[in-house]
Amino acid sequence: MRTLVPVAALAFSGFALPVAAQPIANPVATFAGLDKITGRITRFDVYIDETVLFGALEITPRACYSRPSTETQRVSAFLEVDQRSLTGTSKRIFTGWMFADSPALNAVDHAVYDVWLIECRTSTDVPLPEGR
Repeated sequence: MRTLVPVAALAFSGFALPVAAQPIANPVATFAGLDKITGRITRFDVYIDETVLFGALEITPRACYSRPSTETQRVSAFLEVDQRSLTGTSKRIFTGWMFADSPALNAVDHAVYDVWLIECRTSTDVPLPEGR
């Protein structure tokens, strides 16, 4: 039979409880995209809640999180990806989390394009959307 010890008792007994660091929200997500037809890889920065067009894909990151430098680096982004048709309509093909350290875990499944998360950043050389 197990005996449960209250957390407060552990604190006084000399045991240190692990404290998870809060993720850091970043305003910019950096992606790489592969055009499978041409074989060209393009790296691009996108502001959170901004939509960019990569080939026929509309990519909109909603959040991009990193960890403090003292923690194991885990970079993740929540994004939405739509495919634009020749008629101008869009169809959602991906909604979910993407992880920089495991790009194949949740990848955009498309016949022509691959997109994966590289990093989250605090700044970029790309002008703000309202400044363009």
